[in-house]
Amino acid sequence: MNVVKSTFNLLFVIRRHRLLKNGEAPIYLRVTVNGEVADITTKRSIHVKMWDQRRESSSGKTVKDRELNHYLETLKMRMYQIHRTFEIDGRQITAKALRDSFYGRDENDKTIVDVYREHNKKCRALIGIDFTKSTVEKFDTSLSHLQEYMQHQYGKDDMFLSEINGQFVNDFDFYLKTVRKCQNNSSIKHLKNLKKIIRIALANDWMKKDPFFGIQFKHDETHVEFLTQEELERIMNKEFTLPRLALVRDVFVFCAFTGLAFIDVKNLTSEHLMKDNNGALWIRKPRQKTGNMSNIPVLSVTKGLIEKYVNHPECLKKNVLLPVMSNQKLNAYLKEIADLCGIKKKLSTHVARHTAATVVFLANNVSMENVAKILGHSNTKMTQHYAKVLDQSIMRDMADVEKCFGGLSVEKGKE
Repeated sequence: MNVVKSTFNLLFVIRRHRLLKNGEAPIYLRVTVNGEVADITTKRSIHVKMWDQRRESSSGKTVKDRELNHYLETLKMRMYQIHRTFEIDGRQITAKALRDSFYGRDENDKTIVDVYREHNKKCRALIGIDFTKSTVEKFDTSLSHLQEYMQHQYGKDDMFLSEINGQFVNDFDFYLKTVRKCQNNSSIKHLKNLKKIIRIALANDWMKKDPFFGIQFKHDETHVEFLTQEELERIMNKEFTLPRLALVRDVFVFCAFTGLAFIDVKNLTSEHLMKDNNGALWIRKPRQKTGNMSNIPVLSVTKGLIEKYVNHPECLKKNVLLPVMSNQKLNAYLKEIADLCGIKKKLSTHVARHTAATVVFLANNVSMENVAKILGHSNTKMTQHYAKVLDQSIMRDMADVEKCFGGLSVEKGKE
């Protein structure tokens, strides 16, 4: 019986494109077994111009350079010894297993990237069931930022769960805001994604302490842009000679009277239309973003738009209610519409949804609970945000009234 020996190779490399704060490149020991690669941080760095890749060492002649080269040689010898031990013990040799042994890691220990990747893998398998593609992509982006942070802060792109503490979390927040230039609310989203991974680790007893304990997030108030009733009517009444602009206007108005997001109106089909016991027409559709059901009464404006495009070639071909183009094109054409209508606000389907929540529904005395059902909110918390914004808008408008009439008073009559 022939025993196939595994190929094993060690190589010191530097990461030229991921320089540390001191301007030096981190040095890694690259372990390769049967084509599988695992990099080990040496916790050492060097100026790029001083690195001799052919010799896998510093080209300098100083005492510091000699000490570095000796240190690297010691690490390589240590890895050869670990590999030899694996052979003697008859253990399965993989690059990852050798790296774990080098770090002194138990076979049952896990790293933050291990858990994160497994989580994202499961989410990817549940796309269309429990998750949307865009949600999984956001998890992937958060993982990428986390690995870049660890490389930036610690010189390695993975860490044991036991190494994750409160300082790690706070420094990650600082990194996102300063290096990645994330706004506070965007940073919080990435931290909440990390917190989800930590909860998984805690639930499985892979971690003993919660690094998020005592750490609180405070979202910044976001500005919700929406149209006034006059602006909405201006768009509705505008005559467009270009068919593409008329179509985009219709999609925008449809969103403004239903509260549907772009992806939901794009995927809207006749299957989402149904009549209740009184014969009233409704749109019942789960939001793609959350899966929450939206229950939307079909108003005459909405019904008219559905009927307008019932025989449109694109609608017949794709079995949809409206011929919605790509979001990129839609937003570009909405800019043209805003210019033609003399509207200074940046139009988008988000603005249409916000307009539905505020000006169309809440301003016309639709209850908070019903608006939440229409918009597909799981509770009224988000809906209350729209109401708060609407109140601020009313006060802002009333300030102009005060300017006009603030100096007047009713003359007191004689008793």
